[in-house]
Amino acid sequence: MENTPLFWAAFTAFVLAMLLLDLLVFNRKAHVVHMREALGWSAFWVALSLSFNYLVLRTMGQAAAIEFLTGYLIEKSLSVDNLFVFLLIFTYFRVPQEYQHKILFWGIIGALVLRAVFILVGAALLAKFHFLLYLLGAFLVYTGVKMASSAGEPEIDPDANPVVKFLSRHLPITSKLEGGKFFVRKEKLLFATPLFVVLVMVETTDVVFAADSIPAILAVSQNTFIVFTSNVFALLGLRALYFALAGLMQLFHYLHYGLALILIFIGGKLLVSELVHIPMGISLGVVGALLLGSILLSLLRPLPPKEE
Repeated sequence: MENTPLFWAAFTAFVLAMLLLDLLVFNRKAHVVHMREALGWSAFWVALSLSFNYLVLRTMGQAAAIEFLTGYLIEKSLSVDNLFVFLLIFTYFRVPQEYQHKILFWGIIGALVLRAVFILVGAALLAKFHFLLYLLGAFLVYTGVKMASSAGEPEIDPDANPVVKFLSRHLPITSKLEGGKFFVRKEKLLFATPLFVVLVMVETTDVVFAADSIPAILAVSQNTFIVFTSNVFALLGLRALYFALAGLMQLFHYLHYGLALILIFIGGKLLVSELVHIPMGISLGVVGALLLGSILLSLLRPLPPKEE
């Protein structure tokens, strides 16, 4: 069913309809997204994702449903790192809260397109060259170890971003925001605004994070339908999750250790796949336990207040 052109056309139309409904109806006017609204939207996207997971269960079976849920949890949990970076970018550029939703909306549309390309190319390569699974496993273990050994707080340096440097050299940019516009025309010349620079940074940093999340989900399933749809549903709820957690992110200071262990576990599972078969149900349980455990540990052992 999932490989028919009609199905893919219907799924694409559904995603576009949800995005247009979000942009043109519920968020037509720029406004500050408060906690209550963000939590409501987060609950909606999670419920929609679980409903789709039930549809997968009924039409494709239990194994596919577990793969979808595992991929969804991995992408959702790794996306929290994206949220930290988004917060740092918005703070660095002093982006007003009422414009942040617009940037995340267009940023996620770009992310959906780029990740679709990554998934199709990655799945095709893994299907043709089996040995790449072991390279993928080693890469995930390396990434997990690197993440665990880092401080867990990414640094933002727009001046070092090659795409931003390219824009600064080849595109006139206004010195201040022009409302919620990405481009403005002044004296018959088209200028980009700092808001467009922020959008570019959001897009490029998401590409970097996709280098971790896409291989992790491809390690769970090589079914392009499962990988793509779990990615889509995780990304669709990313904006609401950002506004729901924007003020709480610093509480989850152990989360990056949990994410690192998830990557190491998934990578290790690939490396020993010829010797030991780990059922998807166990994989799902391990991913969920590591994610929940790191969050609970963060809440039970909060960081001491910083001295001023």
